Amino acid sequence: MASENGVKTIAFPNISTGIYGFPKEQASKIAVSAVADFLKNNETCVESVIFVCFDQENFELYKGLVGKV
Repeated sequence: MASENGVKTIAFPNISTGIYGFPKEQASKIAVSAVADFLKNNETCVESVIFVCFDQENFELYKGLVGKV
């Protein structure tokens, strides 16, 4: 949808890892790999992707994964 609408910047919150209890490490791996795969395999106008983290633990997980992409 972002590409279809000419979106250059998009943000994704790390949802379901709080009260819903989805494992933070698994959620971060899924999110980062899905975005990286999409950007690698599609022509897109997206220039910037922001992962919004609600706590320090999530931030550290995402920071470690994004640094490897």
